[in-house]
Amino acid sequence: MVIADWPGVNAEWSRELEVPSTSGADAPGTVHRWHLLDNGAELARRGLAPLGTLLCVHGNPTWSYLWRTLLAGGSDAAHPWRVVAVDQLDMGFSERTGTVRRLADRINDLGDLTDALALEGPVVSVGHDWGGVISLGWALAHEHQLAGVVLTNTAVHQPEGSPIPAALRLALHPAVHKWGTITSDAFLRVTHSLAHPPLSAEVRTAYMAPYRGASRRAGVGNFVADIPVDASHPSFTALTGVAEGVRGLDVPALMLWGPRDPIFSDRYLKDLITRLPHADVHRYEGAGHLVAEDRDIATPVFEWLAGRVTGGGTRAADAPAAVQGTDGFEPLWAPLAELAAGPAGDGRAVVEMATDGTVARFLTWKQLEAAVGHLAAGLQEAGVGSGSRVSLMVPPGVDLTVALYACLRLGAVVVVADAGLGTRGLSRAVKGATPDVLIGIDKALAAARALGWAARRISVQELPAGRRRLLGVETSLAALARAGSERAGAAGSVAPILPGPDSPAAVLFTSGSTGPAKGVLYTHRQLAAMRDTVAQTFGIRPGQRLVAGFAPFALLGPALGAVSVTPAMDVTAPRTLTARALADAAAAIDATVVFASPAALRNVVATHGGPTPEGTAALERVDLLLSAGAPVPEALLAEVQQLVPRASLHTPYGMTEALPVTDISFEQIQAAAADAAAGTMTGAGNGVCVGLPVHGARVAVVPLAGDGTAPGSLPVTDAGITGEVLVNAPHVKDAYDRLWLTQELSSGPAGWHRTGDVGHFDARGRLWVEGRLAHVVTAPGGAVTPVGPEQAIESLDGVGMAAVVGVGPAGTQAVTAVVETVPPAPKAGLAGPELAGKVRAAARGAGVSVAAVLVVPVQPTDIRHNAKIDRTRLSQWASSVLAGGRPGTP
Repeated sequence: MVIADWPGVNAEWSRELEVPSTSGADAPGTVHRWHLLDNGAELARRGLAPLGTLLCVHGNPTWSYLWRTLLAGGSDAAHPWRVVAVDQLDMGFSERTGTVRRLADRINDLGDLTDALALEGPVVSVGHDWGGVISLGWALAHEHQLAGVVLTNTAVHQPEGSPIPAALRLALHPAVHKWGTITSDAFLRVTHSLAHPPLSAEVRTAYMAPYRGASRRAGVGNFVADIPVDASHPSFTALTGVAEGVRGLDVPALMLWGPRDPIFSDRYLKDLITRLPHADVHRYEGAGHLVAEDRDIATPVFEWLAGRVTGGGTRAADAPAAVQGTDGFEPLWAPLAELAAGPAGDGRAVVEMATDGTVARFLTWKQLEAAVGHLAAGLQEAGVGSGSRVSLMVPPGVDLTVALYACLRLGAVVVVADAGLGTRGLSRAVKGATPDVLIGIDKALAAARALGWAARRISVQELPAGRRRLLGVETSLAALARAGSERAGAAGSVAPILPGPDSPAAVLFTSGSTGPAKGVLYTHRQLAAMRDTVAQTFGIRPGQRLVAGFAPFALLGPALGAVSVTPAMDVTAPRTLTARALADAAAAIDATVVFASPAALRNVVATHGGPTPEGTAALERVDLLLSAGAPVPEALLAEVQQLVPRASLHTPYGMTEALPVTDISFEQIQAAAADAAAGTMTGAGNGVCVGLPVHGARVAVVPLAGDGTAPGSLPVTDAGITGEVLVNAPHVKDAYDRLWLTQELSSGPAGWHRTGDVGHFDARGRLWVEGRLAHVVTAPGGAVTPVGPEQAIESLDGVGMAAVVGVGPAGTQAVTAVVETVPPAPKAGLAGPELAGKVRAAARGAGVSVAAVLVVPVQPTDIRHNAKIDRTRLSQWASSVLAGGRPGTP
């Protein structure tokens, strides 16, 4: 009899069962004693009818205790599910059989148990580690009962020619295996150490409980030994059968993954996605192998069950198909062929600038169309095709433009994560997207080789043989283009199969200013809708000439039919754009449109005396200037207007998930400021006015609650009501890539996207943004949004950028202002009495009472925009300082 005295486990769940064995590992008539955690009796006692059964299978060296949160969740009357968490034979508190049980035996054992339990459908299998393979093997043998599958950090296939994980190689080494897995408890302790944060002493003790003594650990060693390292292994055939069989599973699937896993890394997740492409996937950044310990998986599992299993389900057959559209859809690359064939064909399309202000190289529309076609053919011949993920790490210019449009034309999914994320952020983003191929410059190729970003690497330029071997490069864009050109000229050459409008097209990463950068997945239809929205909203037509100081617009330019040039600058650091570089680029194409971030414009204004007379004249001929990515102060726009006196200045508001959402001109900003100052218009003021919705977009808010959340589901547009901003438009992203839970949380009512921004409308229907929902301060008097008081503080002489953050427990937070002084303060810490008094008075004028004022020499901002303050980081720093800690650097 097992005494269930483990944290988080109801003693009523623990039970034992005698099960007749049909396994070939046992003699006929053998009966085994199984231990399991089963909430079925509790549900029956409480009169709760289960919606189905979760069959949970642990891996090595855990046991059914791993699934205790699912048992508790299934016992909730709000979503009653019977949860049967098994201890596999020789594991946990089940019988030690004295036999070596192979994968096929364990799949058969599980079937024996479910037969003895007389489980009836619907059953959802749940598996982790080696238990994932076993659960899938059971699923394939019981498809008549199967309603879905849930997997956490597991693998069903070892890529050919790729070694098994280092930790498992060590555990399998003859000199280590028996001692590490059976004689000692080292394998258990190492596995338990993979939890993030570390397991508590009580939980570690519970995990160790069934494995006290070497005689209890034979199953741990046998489990490790049963990992097929090659085709000669006895379990290789069974593993291959499961790996290939799951491709045909036509049931909803959920994968919850901890990428910080030295055993089952993202490459195994990628393999599973190729086998179950319709699966919902969520990667928990920072979580590892024991993802069920690192994160709350019970809440998303039961939400998923309600939406996908009991709510109707999403089966493999329901996945979007890549079919040719006949609804007037025009893919992003279509204008290239049209312009190449027309009178503009011999005119410049893409221009690159040299650092001395001259044109380094360019392509005409005819040359661009030919280059894209040749590279697409070359990539296709190299095995890149529909669904292949291609990471592009190439500076804006000719090479990036050709590579981007060639990949899109092939149906490959381009992955765009810029160096502005920093090395760690960039590596995390690229690994999470698991590209098949990386195309990059030398610096990116070196990082890819060192950090394992992609198995296949392609250089931009042709490299010497030694350098190519060192970087692990298989070919170059130039070589692929030559091969594609030869193929195009060959008789009977095959054209690429064009992707359908609803096929995945790109994964674009957010700036990471409010947490780890998220991959945003767009379809071809949504990218085309973005192009059309920009064209309609700003009147950008073929033949116009665009200076793009922001990489996404450099790539969008050819799709708009605009001649495009990127100034000589580091596009990953907007502050590097000078007035001279901007003017030289404008002069090179006689620009009509300029796009630059606010941080770039600040430096342009600061270096305004640099341009040549030709450059100055070119800027004076610009018709339209766009700036986005962060709020643009009215005073900065006034200075920019002097550089481009003819231009209409616009500051569209949007985000990576939907760009743009609203638009406002300089004159409209001035009018909004006048309305706010007059105080006679409902909703005018307290935030940044970002104007009216762009072409094809609808905008609304979900009202903010006193605790700083936006729990409602009814979108409103009434003036003066603060809430989370929602947007509905054809160009809103398709989903967050491999972040199913994040996608669910961002999905508002009836197709609305929750932006995570907070704002309100005024009586004219203009949207005023007040900050991020995650940055709302929950003070005793109610929720405080940060942007309004920050603007008031930034209006003071001697103050640059300001941030308003909360310190203390939610609901009782003290409003704290952190200011960057001009000139910079020598060190961070408490503000002096005079400055503190001015800051408090300014905030009071905005209706906010500030409890403390701190100063910093420089605000911590994101790299991409050099403008988005990391308020979460500042809040943690301010809390430490006000508690008596050393200020240091925030």
